[in-house]
Amino acid sequence: MKRHLNSTLLYVLLTIAAALILYPVIYTFFMAVMSPEEASAYPPSFLPHSFHLANFTEVFEIVPIAAFIGNTFLISGLTMIGQLITASLAAYAFAKMEFKGKNFIFSMFVATMMIPWEVTIIPNYLTVRSWNWLDTYQGLTVPFLATAFGTFLLRQFFLQLPKELFEAARMDGCGHIRYFLFHVLPLSRPALGTLAVYSFLNMYNSYLWPLLITNSENMRTVQIGISMLEFQESTSWNLVFAGTALVILPSLLLLIFGLKQLVRGMAAGALKG
Repeated sequence: MKRHLNSTLLYVLLTIAAALILYPVIYTFFMAVMSPEEASAYPPSFLPHSFHLANFTEVFEIVPIAAFIGNTFLISGLTMIGQLITASLAAYAFAKMEFKGKNFIFSMFVATMMIPWEVTIIPNYLTVRSWNWLDTYQGLTVPFLATAFGTFLLRQFFLQLPKELFEAARMDGCGHIRYFLFHVLPLSRPALGTLAVYSFLNMYNSYLWPLLITNSENMRTVQIGISMLEFQESTSWNLVFAGTALVILPSLLLLIFGLKQLVRGMAAGALKG
């Protein structure tokens, strides 16, 4: 009886915590279908009294949100692919290859994770500007194609692969490239999926860097598009929340379908140091 009571209490606490975490997302979708008067009322109401689906079409008329979403998907996809390639290659070198100074180089590589992004943003901007990459896809993606976090995550996963598999492959005449492509990568799908979801969402939610280096609407991303719905004279909060709902829906779906893979990969990569 005591164990059943403790289990029930735990589920109640977890349900309350989940409701608090999901409250902003649920409220965003409710606000997105409210009328302008309802959205501006004080005190605000949680549930909409009527559903104004025209808010979404009005958002498309005010800002080119579809083009912004397309740009963001392209930039996030290119960054994700780049990080998967560079991180997997570097992680394999640190995990399976022997060379002088490997541990020191890896320590310095991982130490870059402690450097705040705000410290590197000015040097990155000056470099991108000197290469005439402002307002281009190269400037939006190239600075993020390598990641110390992804390399660390994949290295930890590669270290868990049995050494006997590598030794058997070497006995059959399998070199590093073949072993990496046909053995390591297929066995590392959970870790690769984790890095893919993480890098995509991280770039999808990026705001400061696209705002800094883009000038034309053709290169803007969704996070900047949301800010364009706010006007100095007056702000229709129902439209702002409608735009926010359109923006977070793809990332929310990706997180829902990739959450199991994300948790599995993060847990697997943390087992061996």
